[in-house]
Amino acid sequence: MIRMNTKWFAAFAVCGLAVAATVLGAGAASAESNGGTRVMPLGDSITEGTQVPGGYRIGLWQRLTNGGYTVDYVGSQFNGPSSLGDHDHEGHPGWRIDQIDANIVGWLTTYQPRSVLLHIGTNDVLQNYNVSTAPNRLSTLIDRITNNAPSADVFVAQITPLANSGQEAAVRAFNAQIPGIVQSKVSAGKRVHLVDMHTALTTADLIDGIHPTAAGYGKMAAVWHNALLSVPGSIGSPGSGDNRTNVQLVGAPSGRCVDVPGSATTNGTQAQLWDCHGGTNQRWTHTASRELRVYGSKCLDASGRGTTNGTAAIIWDCSGQPNQQWNVNANGTITGVQSGLCLDVAGAATANGSKVQLWACHGGTNQQWSIRR
Repeated sequence: MIRMNTKWFAAFAVCGLAVAATVLGAGAASAESNGGTRVMPLGDSITEGTQVPGGYRIGLWQRLTNGGYTVDYVGSQFNGPSSLGDHDHEGHPGWRIDQIDANIVGWLTTYQPRSVLLHIGTNDVLQNYNVSTAPNRLSTLIDRITNNAPSADVFVAQITPLANSGQEAAVRAFNAQIPGIVQSKVSAGKRVHLVDMHTALTTADLIDGIHPTAAGYGKMAAVWHNALLSVPGSIGSPGSGDNRTNVQLVGAPSGRCVDVPGSATTNGTQAQLWDCHGGTNQRWTHTASRELRVYGSKCLDASGRGTTNGTAAIIWDCSGQPNQQWNVNANGTITGVQSGLCLDVAGAATANGSKVQLWACHGGTNQQWSIRR
């Protein structure tokens, strides 16, 4: 992983006014690759993840990896939290359709995506840039993509809402043209798919009237995920159980791994968060019996077969009991089969040594986990 300071962007009149924050990567960077199916997130600051670095790519990555898919995000840009397994993308804050179109051929040649997730047009509206002809520009862009990457599946989003009523009217008019555009491509034999992103969010899901909140980006992730699953081959095929063999469990807000303190093997040792280092005390296997095994013979266990909030997540000799069985869910949570409670970091802490426990599922980021091989 590349670790450095970066900047993320917030926009009010136009997506792209800079403010500082610390996340992984900045702008163009060396690409990450895991050999998986190449997916290009393509668009503007909503793809980049302004206000929430990584944006929808975080939740989409969790859903795909937890579903057994090996996906390689591709693009010339790089940002997001350490818990995001692949930071590459092609999201450009402030960019309009024409600017993406001017660069797309080079990106397609370089990265050769199998699937493209296109969410673009927001800045055409915000900048009032020939809005009436924006659908024509979108159609031209789609043609450019399909002509240069004819084997790629192109998922075209109806863009997310805007809080300003006048701008939202323009968004709705733009979105209304997209189904016809997509259908014309499909009728021409192109691999183009319509994605209704607009109705998935409301203005309550916007942090600044333009960009989604973390929850809003989560909704976008779910929509992209469902769209990809609906097109066979667009994200390859789910792997065997081996994709959950000898993996790390990474906490979303912290980027730290579920860890057995001091590489202890003593029954009753409570799991914690710690900087990921790849040691055996951070390597877990989700078995066909739904155990989470570490060291081969120890299992993550709900202490005392507890089913109440605050029950410690400990290691214990594997016994096959329900308190040692876990569901690794597509939404990024890990839930106990016996209790139905979520694997949780106590107090939403992110520091080394933070304790891992069970707690009622509430959708917080301290209950979100991704699998890293």
